[in-house]
Amino acid sequence: MLRTFLGLVGLISYATAQNDSVKVKWLQGTPEYLGGVTFGLPWPRGQHLANATTFTASGEAQLQSWVTAYWPDGSLKWTGHALAASSSPADEYIITASGPGNSSSSRFRRQSNGIQVIDSADGVVVNTGKVTATFPKSGNVLVSSIEAGSKLVGKNGRLILRSQTGTPDDDEDGKPTDIDFFSFTSKISNVTISEGSTARTLVTVAGVHTIVGNGARDDWFPFTVRFYLYANSEAIRIIHTIVYDGDMTKDFISGIGIRFDVPLANEKFYDRHVRIAGVDGGLLREAVQGITGLRRDPGANVRSGQYNGTLLPNASTWDQRVTTRLQWIPTWSDYRLTQLSSDGFNLKKRTKAGQSWVKIPGGTRSGGLAYLGGATVGGLALGLRDFWKKYPTSLDISNAATDTGSITLWLYSPQAGPMDVRPYHDGLGQDTYAKQLDALEITYEDYEGGYATPYGVGRTNELYLYAFETTPSADQLSTLTNYTNNPPVLTPEPEYIRDTKAIGAYWDVPGAVDSAAAQKIESNMDFLIKFYEGQVEQRRWYGFWDHGDIIHTYDDDRHQWRYDIGGYAWDNSELSPDLFFWDFFLRTGRADAYRLAHDQVRHGGEVDSYHLGNFTGLGTRHGVQHWSDSAKQARIATPVYRKTFFYISGGDERTGDLVHEVLNVDKSLLLVDARRKVRAPSVIYNPDPEALYLNFGTDWAGIAQAYLIEWERRGPRWEEARSKLIEAVKTFPKLKNGFATGEALYNSLTGAWAPPPTDPTNAGNVTVSHLSGVFGVLETIDQLIEHFGQAEQNTTKPFFDAFLDYCYYYGASKAEQRSRYGKDFGNLNLKQGHSRYTAYVAHHRNNATLVPRVWVEYLGSGCADGICPTAPWKAERISGSDVLIPVDEAKWISTNAAALYGVAGIENLALVGAPDVGTVGGNRTTKRTTLS
Repeated sequence: MLRTFLGLVGLISYATAQNDSVKVKWLQGTPEYLGGVTFGLPWPRGQHLANATTFTASGEAQLQSWVTAYWPDGSLKWTGHALAASSSPADEYIITASGPGNSSSSRFRRQSNGIQVIDSADGVVVNTGKVTATFPKSGNVLVSSIEAGSKLVGKNGRLILRSQTGTPDDDEDGKPTDIDFFSFTSKISNVTISEGSTARTLVTVAGVHTIVGNGARDDWFPFTVRFYLYANSEAIRIIHTIVYDGDMTKDFISGIGIRFDVPLANEKFYDRHVRIAGVDGGLLREAVQGITGLRRDPGANVRSGQYNGTLLPNASTWDQRVTTRLQWIPTWSDYRLTQLSSDGFNLKKRTKAGQSWVKIPGGTRSGGLAYLGGATVGGLALGLRDFWKKYPTSLDISNAATDTGSITLWLYSPQAGPMDVRPYHDGLGQDTYAKQLDALEITYEDYEGGYATPYGVGRTNELYLYAFETTPSADQLSTLTNYTNNPPVLTPEPEYIRDTKAIGAYWDVPGAVDSAAAQKIESNMDFLIKFYEGQVEQRRWYGFWDHGDIIHTYDDDRHQWRYDIGGYAWDNSELSPDLFFWDFFLRTGRADAYRLAHDQVRHGGEVDSYHLGNFTGLGTRHGVQHWSDSAKQARIATPVYRKTFFYISGGDERTGDLVHEVLNVDKSLLLVDARRKVRAPSVIYNPDPEALYLNFGTDWAGIAQAYLIEWERRGPRWEEARSKLIEAVKTFPKLKNGFATGEALYNSLTGAWAPPPTDPTNAGNVTVSHLSGVFGVLETIDQLIEHFGQAEQNTTKPFFDAFLDYCYYYGASKAEQRSRYGKDFGNLNLKQGHSRYTAYVAHHRNNATLVPRVWVEYLGSGCADGICPTAPWKAERISGSDVLIPVDEAKWISTNAAALYGVAGIENLALVGAPDVGTVGGNRTTKRTTLS
């Protein structure tokens, strides 16, 4: 959906004008370079009306604004903002929201130095003031031309895909003869452009890959590429998304890339420049025809000029012993950097195809940016964020000694060998549910034939394209390399976000509770954030499919995370580490937490979730491969894990797509019965749109969050989403045992709940699982109730009371459970993580007598199924022959326990204070109310 610019009709009116200012700061300090930035701001309920609010930025910075979410009364809940490029960005900005009469500026007035857009039947032309880019609406070329100033510096930007029908590894001698090879290019199906462009324009190109040359192969491998252009900027941010829709047994991807041609005609070979990013801002600095290091010296000024990329003086002024022999100096037409691991890259060059490559000294981790151009004709630089982290990657500069050179950025390098996405084992004879459940008891993997499929998984990458009228300085390219890998992020202060209640009322800033015990918990959570940041690096949790994920469980004996053991391998968001990282960022504003959480959004929402096929909108349970487990559930794809990023980023469009996919997950649930292996044979269940057998926490919570975001966004289906949420909230309390029912029948057409088939008369089922409460259901319900607000308390109170009952009784004694429900809940675990449920009911019912129970569950029960307070809270260095490389080890940590310790610690402190405080919210430095 295209962005909504301010000016929609509001649902409320204001008697007086509102005028409020919000400070935004850089996540990692003021950037050296700013090519434009987008960010989001939350607003308290009822404060600003959409069609009567104007936004301005301090320092006369050029600002574009739009709505990303509304409160139910029509007031602004979240807004997105774009700042134009700046050569001297401020250390912070003050964003001022002005009501009627408080500003003479128009929300629609185009600033004189703003971006210019021409949209025609053939294509879209965007002029930022420094760069003009043309985007055709059909054909194979995504960007037909790029001009810097008046010079054409780039053209024919297109996508490249290579595949083959087999892998050499399948042949004993590695020399198979029956493999076919295919090349594909982009084929455009749709181009859209954002509205209201003043500081920023978004051009979105969607399509598929089509075969090049001869060969019989259907179009496939759908893509969506988004181009973000900012006023006064020479940079174009590119968000590149692909979805795998091949046959994993014969469609082996051998290359995924994007290529731009660079016009070089009339530029002398010695004035053509190649720059490739190395390590820590370093660059390979060469010319197509080098005139340094020769037997004869052309002159110091000539040599330094070439090295620095400036136009050389007329050759007649050089030492003629060089000038008369230029024809004998080779021209280097092709360069290649290949990053096949996170620890090393190789470089080489050649004079032309058919000649031998010459090795260039390589290095460890390339910055992932390459430049090709000339001193007079200008050129392009192209870079990939997290280049070495997403190996195997590569950069190719080709045909630099011809009239038209090219830069190719390979997101998956052809030098790496074909990508193999087949299952990692053959099933091991698990041909019945009984065998599969038995195998689950030893490897913790839930296998089932036909389910370990990558069909429909996706990957999104972030690239940056820079256009120049002349070859930029090495320092500038070094700065741009850092910019590519660490794009600036603007965020409001944590206290402000908290006070708006626009993203949950269950967290608070670290200093809100003044207590030694609170400080200890804060210190422990800080350790966990730093520990996982360190483990990502030490354990090399990197790679095309893997970057952004972490591992589930540790193997003490091998001093290794269990990367190869069934359900103990890749975590796939199990028990919500995403929530821990995002909530920790919200309350601290720390960059390390943001990076962990951001990378999980780009991984979990893409690789661990399905975007095509029978599993669309579902995700895959933790496993050795991100798609290998047969448990395909909404709990992994739940939008609650992406929500903070969506809003804090100003409404990241790709993340918005992921939320919309979950809106249709009911269709996939008709095809995939999550409890097919464990349901009693006596229970007859035939999936029906009007009677889906769902779990409240692992299924409905994800659906509800998708509906809530759609309602907030006023998306195309927002009225449907609101209606279904209202119906769910109204009918849920009619289940006799409320949330303790566990599972019930859900009408996906209306949102209504009905008793489960095991209890058709609604006599009162009790089916409580520890998993129901650890995938964001509490956070979703809190946000939902907060969104409804006091005006809808008559509607929400029975539902909320039923939820608070569940919060109380999960950790209550079995006697209390039997007294309330006629049956106890059995032997539950994850008590440490569920302590936040006790804290939640204590807070909302103002029950101070529950506070000690909160901390018994969090601290005492942690020794049983979480992290014990007596844990060492430090890592041990393991080195020598015990390990492959030296690592830090904390045997007492599992990702399940770490995630729940963090989530519960944050919420408990916010809701009830601290262990050494005896009242609900006592000893708090800031006070908060329960509901808006």
